[in-house]
Amino acid sequence: MIGHVAKSLRKYSLPEVFVAFLFFLVFKHFFLHKKSPGQPILKNWPVLGMLPGMLPHIPRIFDWTFEVLEASNLTFFFKGPWLSGTDMLFTADPRNIHHILSLNFGNYPKGPEFKKIFDVLGDGILSVDLELWEDLRKSNHAIFHHPDFLELSVSSNTSKLKEGLVPFLDNAAHEKIVIDLQDVFKRFMFDTSSILMTGYDPMSLSIEMPEVEFGEAAETGEEAIYYRHFKPVILWRLQNWLGIGLERKMRSSLVTVNQELSRGESKQSADALTYYMNVDTTKYRLLKPSNDTFIRDVAFSLVLSGRDTTSSALTWFFWLLSMHPQVLSKIRKEINTKYDPTDLEKLVYLHAALSETMRLYPPLPFNHKSPAKPDVLPSGHKVEANSKIVICIYALGRMRSIWGEDAFDFKPERWISKSGELKHEPSYKFMAFNAGPRACLGKHLALLQMKIVAVEIIQNYDFKVTEGHKIEAVPSIVLRMKHGLNVTVTKKM
Repeated sequence: MIGHVAKSLRKYSLPEVFVAFLFFLVFKHFFLHKKSPGQPILKNWPVLGMLPGMLPHIPRIFDWTFEVLEASNLTFFFKGPWLSGTDMLFTADPRNIHHILSLNFGNYPKGPEFKKIFDVLGDGILSVDLELWEDLRKSNHAIFHHPDFLELSVSSNTSKLKEGLVPFLDNAAHEKIVIDLQDVFKRFMFDTSSILMTGYDPMSLSIEMPEVEFGEAAETGEEAIYYRHFKPVILWRLQNWLGIGLERKMRSSLVTVNQELSRGESKQSADALTYYMNVDTTKYRLLKPSNDTFIRDVAFSLVLSGRDTTSSALTWFFWLLSMHPQVLSKIRKEINTKYDPTDLEKLVYLHAALSETMRLYPPLPFNHKSPAKPDVLPSGHKVEANSKIVICIYALGRMRSIWGEDAFDFKPERWISKSGELKHEPSYKFMAFNAGPRACLGKHLALLQMKIVAVEIIQNYDFKVTEGHKIEAVPSIVLRMKHGLNVTVTKKM
């Protein structure tokens, strides 16, 4: 036997045998090795840091981060490879979140590193800091609460339901075809967001389902931005410069985004783009209505935030309803007994189910912060100036220490009081709409759109996820389904 093995080994060179043996050791350590009690969660290797222990888990990074944080008392310091710029503090501790986003907000801007990683966003409200952010936020608040803008919001949603969503679902039901509900929601939200933000209707949701270059371009950019958090800075910058990998795709996607945002002219007078092109610069002195790049950045951030976050929430919502038919039955009963088109606030259980969806599947699974000055967090962790802090929103919503032993259960009832009213949870515990001064200004608008779509579908259609359809999240800055949500629909009689 030994002679046979020796004879076999002579077929290979010594370096080949060494490489094979080294691979076996690495495989054994990372894939077969079980952590013993008291052993560090991730081994900090010389030069490589903790990256080797993370790499096998990248495809399920959100669940893995939850597991690490739950075993680390909600806060964990990740040591990246030497000189890579990927050292990060991960936290899902509500005390730290409240401190960072509210109590000591002034010391936690997005930071220069964020600006580099999210350079695709330019000077939009999602990426800027300080005085420019204040001007954009105040001006956003003004437009989002203007009566003409609110009227445009209602009319655009109503028209896209009648002209886009309903005809498409009716046709799918009649033809008995499988549709990707995630794609449907992205198209619906792209159309309504474009009308609201730019005055232009791309009409992407129709029976013909035309190609939507903006959507693919935006999602490529989102994935590239996500991976920038874990790649050494010099690597993704080199890839960007050479135009390879996701960086190459993101570069070309920017061209597509620019083309899409410049299509047509605004036919509205109350859309956000028209507002910013005529904004009062004596009131908002840092805004640049005559600068095309600035206007593009503002429009891109607004369209992106409206399209992607709401469509993500709706996709996970309908998947959860398919998994929990008793919840669907309760929502349908509430719609049949309490629905008032002029007052969607009466649909308390629907609101609770949407909140529960976003607790478990937040559209934005993490938040990136960087302290301007050294600080000590309530958890006792010290953070240096310009260091990276990642607030893990996905993990936050699943912590048993925060939400109870049933944290993994889809349970809308947790959002309803004994008197039948909606319960309020502090934003640093439920971060679907961010927290502190940067809390989402479009929260009311987003919830309104979700309820309008949910009522239309639940009231008029039955839907079923196709058998064997695989559900998993894409590693990205937006929590999307990797394979979409394939369903069949039937018209209710």
